[in-house]
Formats: sequence, structure tokens, C-alpha cells
Amino acid sequence: MSYPPEPWHLRGRMYVSIWPVPRAQLPPLPATLAAEVRPLTVAGRGLVGTAWVDYGPGGVLEYRELLRAVLVRRAGRPLVSIVDIWVDSPASRDGGRALWGIPKELATFDFDDRDGGLDARAGGIAGARLADGLRLPGRWPAGFSVVQALGDRTRTTPVRARTCVHLAKAAWRVGPDGPLAHLAGRRPLLTVALRDFRLVFGRAAGSGR
Repeated sequence: MSYPPEPWHLRGRMYVSIWPVPRAQLPPLPATLAAEVRPLTVAGRGLVGTAWVDYGPGGVLEYRELLRAVLVRRAGRPLVSIVDIWVDSPASRDGGRALWGIPKELATFDFDDRDGGLDARAGGIAGARLADGLRLPGRWPAGFSVVQALGDRTRTTPVRARTCVHLAKAAWRVGPDGPLAHLAGRRPLLTVALRDFRLVFGRAAGSGR
């Protein structure tokens, strides 16, 4: 096996942007998943989340990542479903696909640190200038579950983290013909920087599905 077993303990930083998107423009879900969940919408709009992630030393893998996810619901419970994701690690790609049904693809990344932020690029997919703002006091807990299609069934996976939180700004560059085209010309409703996070993705052996 070319990737670590779950759970993955990861450390690093990320910038998360939240986008309100008309329901008709939300990315489609795989049929297996769409049979169980629906996009969570308010006033005809759903929420899409994008994230630039830099997984660094101290975790089971070190790599970079860009993802797009949709907030969905199942029996009234909110869940996150990752619809597109790119990484620069074959081990992350293979493990994400095999363990949790996360559709990871490979891409090349350029992350350039600058004062108070980051200039990030992922191949020809997208780029963003990201700037840290006010830091909220303390370290914040976060928890949610990711639901994906894994073969002919679905897999729900817990994610738990603690992190420093900064309000942030993001100026995105999205090609009008690329995989994130529906975000071209839009501005995110909110962006936060999660610094020095410690994250656990997945379940320990014997803890059930």
C-alpha cells in the first residue's frame, strides 16, 4: 500500500472560501451519492467551499491541495461532499480514492509566501492572492463529516481539527472554461485562514463506518 492507513493525522495551513451559488449552477453529484443526499439550499442558493491547503511537517503526509466541496444534507443532517480536488502527492491521491472515495487528481502547485498571506496557483485550474486579517483569540475546534461515493455505496468520514483562525481576503483567478468556471467573476462571501491546524481525517481501526 503506497499510502498511510486511516486515520490521517495532518498538520499545516489552509485558506477556505465560501461561495453562495444558484442551485442550478451547483456542481453535480455522482448518481450513487445523489440518491442519498441533496444540496442544502436557502432561497435557491447552495454553498460551495473552496480551499487551498498546505500540509506540512508533523503529519503522515506533506503535500499541497486545492478542493471544491458542496454543503449537502441527508435526513436533515448537514454534510460536506468534495466534488473536485487536486493534490501534488500520488500517495494522497491513491489513499483518498481508495479509503474514502475522494476523487483526487494530480496537479502542479506554486505557493509563494508574502507578507501576511500567500499567492497560490494550481496548474491551469485557478490561482488566488490570499491575505491574512484579524486573528481570532485562542485555538478553535472544528468538526464535520464528509460523504462520498465509494464504488456502489457511500462512505461518511469524520473530520476533527483544532486551529488558529484569521479572517482573510481572497482575490481569485478562475478561467472561464476550466473546471471551476462557475466561480469565475464571483467573489466569495467569506474567507478564513486556518493557521497551524492539527487535523484528523478518518476513523481508527475498529471504530465502525
